[in-house]
Amino acid sequence: MKNVIIMGAAGRDFHNFNVFFRNKKNYCIRGFTATQIPDIEDRKYPAELAGELYPDGIPIYPEEDLKNLIRESDIAEVYFSYSDVPHTYVMHLASEVQAAGASFNLLGPDETMIKSQLPVISVCAVRTGCGKSQTTRKIALLLKEMGRRVVVIRHPMPYGDLIKQKVQRFATYEDMVAHECTIEEMEEYEPHISNGILVYAGVDYGAILKEAEKEADIILWDGGNNDIPFYRADLEIVVVDPHRPGHELSYYPGETNFRRADVLIINKMDTAKQENVDKLMENIQAFNPDATIIRANSPITVPEGEQIQGKTVLVVEDGPTLTHGEMAFGAGIVAAEKYGASNIVDPRPYAVGSIRETFSKYTHLDKVLPAMGYGQDQISELSQTIDRVECDLVIGATPIDLGRLIQSNKKILRVTYDLEEIGTPDLKEILKDY
Repeated sequence: MKNVIIMGAAGRDFHNFNVFFRNKKNYCIRGFTATQIPDIEDRKYPAELAGELYPDGIPIYPEEDLKNLIRESDIAEVYFSYSDVPHTYVMHLASEVQAAGASFNLLGPDETMIKSQLPVISVCAVRTGCGKSQTTRKIALLLKEMGRRVVVIRHPMPYGDLIKQKVQRFATYEDMVAHECTIEEMEEYEPHISNGILVYAGVDYGAILKEAEKEADIILWDGGNNDIPFYRADLEIVVVDPHRPGHELSYYPGETNFRRADVLIINKMDTAKQENVDKLMENIQAFNPDATIIRANSPITVPEGEQIQGKTVLVVEDGPTLTHGEMAFGAGIVAAEKYGASNIVDPRPYAVGSIRETFSKYTHLDKVLPAMGYGQDQISELSQTIDRVECDLVIGATPIDLGRLIQSNKKILRVTYDLEEIGTPDLKEILKDY
């Protein structure tokens, strides 16, 4: 029996355990390590989910403890199981693991993808913040227009009670309240719910698939954090970002998605530099020349956007795009410039609690406030930060209606953005052929 640690961030790590390790007696999982997401360490993967080999559950430790855990628990193998990180980051961790005496491993798609009884389309990206969510929304609506019962299964975000989150079904706004969703979860689920699309998510993606298949003609995998799909897809669609050319070849596992894609969507063409688009095209021709290419804009609109003209504004952007995705700006900055804001406030002096800590960790941020909301305390700190900022208006560029979620002493204008294909082929043609 080999002693094993699984490195993760409350998503891919649990999936890899469930589908590969859970019932194998030749492995003993001595623990998970956790990073990227606040407050997900120092708890347990519960016995109810871990199976009969783990009657006491499996502890979850901070990733900082990894080296000591390897030595103290006689660890033979460490499995890296999270995403959206540079290749050099992965190999530095591999070196740390090997220096402590253990082997460093990555599980591949064939060992971790579950086969569905139904057709599966996956939508993934090479980095967080490429525009994957708006792509998934459009595909879901197109399939619905074609008369298909489509169910979206979203990449996991289980930051609460893991037993309660084993299988989650979202059909209404009330479902999000009942499941005590974080801002990150609501950003992904709410747009689908508004479009009348059913969403499943949770922890055990084998159990989730069985429930989703009862209500669907086709499964649409809505990937997150540029991870590889959990299900074996018949059509793999991957979004790339011309604002970050080269990232499609330098991040894990985004490059895997890039090389596997049947369809590559170059998004944000309307705000990208031509030389960046050209670089992307060169990389596509070199590393995935058989992929079908769709070019697309990401047009931005703001109802009552005329109110922004000449005003001092605070811009609130999608949190993961700024943090994991390392973007310095998003749709909110584009909207502020488009509608003529006179000044964009630096929110850092006004940040409180964990929001201040986020700015300390992600030093590339200055003119934007990331919509961090991994729990009620952090949502409250986000609200306090917004209220403290001296500005005329708030531009909310998260996928959800921020003004509905939090109470603020300032008016919040919502930015919306959708996928708009340029020329042919477009998604409708791809789906009809499929």
